[in-house]
Amino acid sequence: MIKREINKLLNKKLFKGKAIIILGPRQSGKTTLLQHISSKVSKKTMFLNCDEPDIRKQLTSVTSSQLKKFIGNTELLLIDEAQRVKNIGITLKIIYDQIKHVQIIATGSSAFELSNAIVEPMTGRKYEYMLLPFSTAELVANHNVLEEKRLLNHRLVYGMYPDVVNSPGNEIEVLRNLSSSYLYKDIFTFQEIRRPEIVEKILEALALQVASEVNFNELARSLRVDYVTINRYIALLEQAFIIFRLHSFSRNLRNELKKSRKVYFYDNGIRNALISNFKPIELRNDVRNLWENFLVSERVKKIANQNLYSNRFFWRTKQQQEIDYIEEYDGTLHAYEFKWNPAKKVRFSKTFTNAYPNSETKVITKENYMEFLTD
Repeated sequence: MIKREINKLLNKKLFKGKAIIILGPRQSGKTTLLQHISSKVSKKTMFLNCDEPDIRKQLTSVTSSQLKKFIGNTELLLIDEAQRVKNIGITLKIIYDQIKHVQIIATGSSAFELSNAIVEPMTGRKYEYMLLPFSTAELVANHNVLEEKRLLNHRLVYGMYPDVVNSPGNEIEVLRNLSSSYLYKDIFTFQEIRRPEIVEKILEALALQVASEVNFNELARSLRVDYVTINRYIALLEQAFIIFRLHSFSRNLRNELKKSRKVYFYDNGIRNALISNFKPIELRNDVRNLWENFLVSERVKKIANQNLYSNRFFWRTKQQQEIDYIEEYDGTLHAYEFKWNPAKKVRFSKTFTNAYPNSETKVITKENYMEFLTD
């Protein structure tokens, strides 16, 4: 088993008086993580798979007396696919308030359903974490730095979903199964989607514009739908952990773009599956986009896995001066340029460095990217 970094965070929070909620996309390893926790904890454990209709019934619209009888003297309660239970937040609140000896860990594949259902009932009663596909740091810990560097081109094309990493030779088949609505089927289950085909068209359009600025009005016109629909569907795809947005950084200069956004995929393999392009890196004309998407998504994983906090942006001016990626933490701006060709010289815009003189700048290439993703 490839050890997950989030385990370190969870071990520190077990039996500390709060429920633990783990959110993430389908097939990111949440069930395996729960099974691993169960095998390592010497407590009486109950594992509930909410894909099972009888389990959902046991957790839906029940009283504290019924829950006490059902849970008994269980000390560790593991609830997998909790978003499948109607009003799961109320049930979790009752367990938390009325059955004090139980440590709850609940997982959910749909942020919009599970987190919305638990936010109010579980306020002040939970720790919340995100489990994404394997990270570079996790794979380095399982293999070694040299092996992961050798596999870099493979990761850029096929991504790092657990089933992809663990199925060498069958990557394309796995990715096609994942990308054929499986990853975002919760959107259709929990949200009223009148035109599901639009979701797939939006995803394909975003895949073609990955790591680039996306104009929602232009997207709406090209797909012949209204702006409100585009905005709503993209928000749902974010909540299903398929994509995420970076907004433009703007504070000091009049010519900075203030309302622009870039869209990234949490996984390169899913992006490539959506456009049916699994050509090797040497034959591609979108290497720069793949490289940027990989680095930004891997950085997001690192921040989630280590429970760090930072604001994340890109920067661009009306004169097309730009910086690929900015993080703000500890009161400092950290600006990064991503270059696939390490021999290519990079100069950071003087407009940016003059406007933000205390910022730190760094170029990330194939030669130093491991430090950026694992240190």
